[in-house]
Order: sequence, then structure tokens, then C-alpha cells
Amino acid sequence: MAELKVISYNVNGVRAAIKKGLMDWIKGMDPDVICLQEIKADDDAFDTTVFEKMGYLSYTFPAEKKGYSGVAIFSKIKADKVVKGCGIKEYDFEGRNIRIDIGDLSIMSAYFPSGTSGDERQAVKMKYLDAFYDFIHKLQKERPKLLVCGDYNICHKPIDIHNPVSNKDSSGFKPEERKWMSKFFDSGFIDTFRVFHPEPHQYSWWSLRANARANNKGWRIDYISATKNLEKNLLDANMYQDARHSDHCPVYLKLKR
Repeated sequence: MAELKVISYNVNGVRAAIKKGLMDWIKGMDPDVICLQEIKADDDAFDTTVFEKMGYLSYTFPAEKKGYSGVAIFSKIKADKVVKGCGIKEYDFEGRNIRIDIGDLSIMSAYFPSGTSGDERQAVKMKYLDAFYDFIHKLQKERPKLLVCGDYNICHKPIDIHNPVSNKDSSGFKPEERKWMSKFFDSGFIDTFRVFHPEPHQYSWWSLRANARANNKGWRIDYISATKNLEKNLLDANMYQDARHSDHCPVYLKLKR
């Protein structure tokens, strides 16, 4: 039985994460596919040979704005096809998603907008969510087996955030965002982490303020979502909260191919 190990990680600047020991951590984990978000480096600034020396093929989609956003996928299996962006200029300008096809499986690295900087960006986020919903379901008709890996910038349920009461109107836990997540999962996607881990206090991002990470006052905003038709293939899922190359931690999925 062939197995595929996938890691998704918002590195909050790939060059900074590499300086903090990211490559040694990856070497120890030995995933087949790595989806990164917020690489914050264009192709001129990001030397991907550190991944290639470890046997990975590099697929990157930086934002056009320097030092901002951007996504990448590194795979030990050669992609049959690589698709950058969703075909909507205002989002593709920000380097929000990249997809590789390996046989009948498609794997996407996605970085959803944050709305934390104010009402204007929150409006952009909500508009993006509607556009992404349409985009991913159109894609699903063409590519029925999909993994959508990345930073969704949304906690789905109260269990996914350390203080749901005081954060009930915070960007990332607003009722309309949570409603979107429910709609997304109800439309044929699985929150793979929760298949294996129903327990509380499992977070993937922590504020850099007030010693939040040491006290595990976090948010679970990073997901590997799988289409329902892959449910029987799921073998294991996890988050690696001890990996400290970013304000996020990596999320993991193992599945049968």
C-alpha cells in the first residue's frame, strides 16, 4: 500500500524559518509533499535549492508585492500539472493558492486573507471566501480528489479557539466566517485533523503577545481538508506544536494513495 505524507505550514517568512532550523525539522519528518504559506519571498529572493538537495521538486507562487503572502509546494513526486492562482487577478496578485496534480489526486496550498487589520480587509476576506467557494467546487468537478491545505484564517468551532466568548466578534471567529466554514465542510470536505483528534486545546497559531504560546492560548486556523471521497484513505493526522519556526505550527496528514 502506497502512503502519502503531507505537511502544511504557514512559515511566516520562509527565509526566516530556514534560519530557525526548518530544513532539519523537515529532514526528520520526511514528508512526501510540503505545502507552505506566507513564504514572503519572490523567486529571486528564495533559493529553493535547499529543498531540491533533499529530493524535492519546487513549485512556487509568490505575491507580486515583495515580502508579502505567497505560497509554495515541494514534492518528492513529480507533478503532472501545476496551476498557479484561481484566475481572479486581485487574489492571484497576492499569491493565494497553488495546486499540483499527482495522478488523480490534487493538492493545493492555500493562504486565505486575514481580516485583522480592519473593516476593509475583512470585507476583502469575505469576498474572497465566496469566490474561493465557487472556485473550489468548480475545480472539484474536474478534479474530484482534492486536498486543500493551508491557513484558512478562521477557527471553525468554539473548541478551536482558547477563548470563544471574548473572541466572538474577532476576525477569524466571526459568525459569518464560521458559517462559511460549516458550509464548506457540509459541501463535501472533511476536516482531517478532527477525524483523529476530537479533543480540545489543539491550536495551530498563537499571538506573539502576552506569552500566548507558552500558555497555549491559541487558535486553530490551519487545516488539511480532504474531499469526502478520500475519507476511507485517511490514515493519520496531527499538528506539531513543538515545531517553532513560525507563529504557526505545521499540520500533517497521512493517507493511502
